[in-house]
Amino acid sequence: MAGSNSLLDKLEGLVARYEEVATLITDPNVIGDQKRYVKLTKEYKDLGRIMEARKEYMGCIQNVADAKEMMAVEDDPETREMLREELTTSEKRMPELEEEIKLLLIPADPEDEKNVIMEIRGGTGGDEAALFAGDLFRMYSKYIEMKGWKMAVSSYSEGAVGGYKEIIFSVTGEGVYGILKYESGVHRVQRVPATETQGRVHTSAATVAVLPEAEEFDVEINEGAIKWDTFRSSGAGGQNVNKVESGVRARYMWRNPNTGLEEEILVECTETRDQPKNKERALARLRTFIYDKEHQKYLDDIASKRKTMVSTGDRSAKIRTYNYPQGRITDHRIGYTIYNLAAFMDGNIQDCIDHLIVAENAERMKESEL
Repeated sequence: MAGSNSLLDKLEGLVARYEEVATLITDPNVIGDQKRYVKLTKEYKDLGRIMEARKEYMGCIQNVADAKEMMAVEDDPETREMLREELTTSEKRMPELEEEIKLLLIPADPEDEKNVIMEIRGGTGGDEAALFAGDLFRMYSKYIEMKGWKMAVSSYSEGAVGGYKEIIFSVTGEGVYGILKYESGVHRVQRVPATETQGRVHTSAATVAVLPEAEEFDVEINEGAIKWDTFRSSGAGGQNVNKVESGVRARYMWRNPNTGLEEEILVECTETRDQPKNKERALARLRTFIYDKEHQKYLDDIASKRKTMVSTGDRSAKIRTYNYPQGRITDHRIGYTIYNLAAFMDGNIQDCIDHLIVAENAERMKESEL
């Protein structure tokens, strides 16, 4: 039972914090400080889950002790059988709860709850890379639909023979970044291109970037310093789109804290026919880009501490290969291979993500020495 007691000791330390946070989130001064309030309510929710698991775990320990004590003095066979069942149930549940608690004790990535902005860009391979970027976009669209999340495309540029040279879109829903962050990196495709007459297999690539969407209070932007231009949108939406200057472009000079240099950030949005709405969305993207640059330093710090890479670190790393002739998908980070490429490209990517989450959690448990 030594392991269990050390786990209970860890949990004991959190009880006081849970009670403290419960008091803090009712304090008018805290409620007035939006940034702190949001942080504390999230901590309260996370600690609440741990407290529930602790209560059940302590109940199991008590049940085991009670059942053993009563069996020592009980003669009635029926009662003894009932006690034995109760003992077996509690003893079976305890190791499961220990694992659940250990996972809950791993500090969650504060970004996991956020919405995301995703960018897919055709890489090496010209027209074929743009077609593959289009296939990836369709795959994510289907997955997002299955999850019941919402998606909005903010800008895109089409490839010469179809697909996209680049497409940028936002995804909103519950815990989106915590799930989609595993998709950041280089995706490689091996297939006979539609443009190829000889029937030879080519290798092309597309890069996917998943950026946690910045909240208003995550990034300081001097809105007065943004230079705005408007232009006529081209794209879907019939004739009206081209007559009205609804597209917006924001230019913003920003000092990169990692390099100390001034950089110009350029953001466009042609998402809707409504210029103020496009402005609002361009501003959200601007915030996210700046936040991402600042956040990358935090990711690099984590990456340098880790021996193996699951969800963080180098965005130029090749993470997955899609081999069409063999109908095979391989995720190189965890050596995961399956032969259901058609279903995968139809948005059935959850199993792969689940394996990545398990690998990530195992890694973080090792880090936390739980």
